[in-house]
Amino acid sequence: MIIRVPDPADLPALRDLERAAGEPFHALGMAQVADDEPPPLALLTEYQRAGRALAAYDDERPGQPPRGYLLWDPVDGCAHIEQVSVHPERAHRGIGRALIDRAEQDSGLPALTLTTFADVPWNAPYYARLGFRRLAAAELTPGLRAIRAHEAELGLDRWPRVCMRRESGAGPTT
Repeated sequence: MIIRVPDPADLPALRDLERAAGEPFHALGMAQVADDEPPPLALLTEYQRAGRALAAYDDERPGQPPRGYLLWDPVDGCAHIEQVSVHPERAHRGIGRALIDRAEQDSGLPALTLTTFADVPWNAPYYARLGFRRLAAAELTPGLRAIRAHEAELGLDRWPRVCMRRESGAGPTT
């Protein structure tokens, strides 16, 4: 597997990948999440140009679609994972973990943060296996509080959500 900043020509495929990755949320009664519109191309382009978009490919052959992708932002001195998605046909193959580890490496920041659904198996329980810990309300930085407030405005608090953090170098050893 190859992890790299996607080429501009690959950005539309990230939108398709996001739609496919959202489909499993239907089975959990989370249609609002499943049907959420992927990031627009202009936003994906901003991440790509800033080097804060990563995509996973099977190998270096030209023209193949990305199998997963990750977007991150600097938030309060940490690399905040804004989005990580893996195509369902490629789930359980370590793609998400590889994307997260690469974001940690590329960012050079002391920790990774994210917000996620507490009870979705491929969300908070998965991230806990990757070395993330849930943050108590008192541990939330101003940037994380702002992100959570925005998520609440979008209606995502209909389902329990948590903020999580992983110190750099604290990922799982297996």
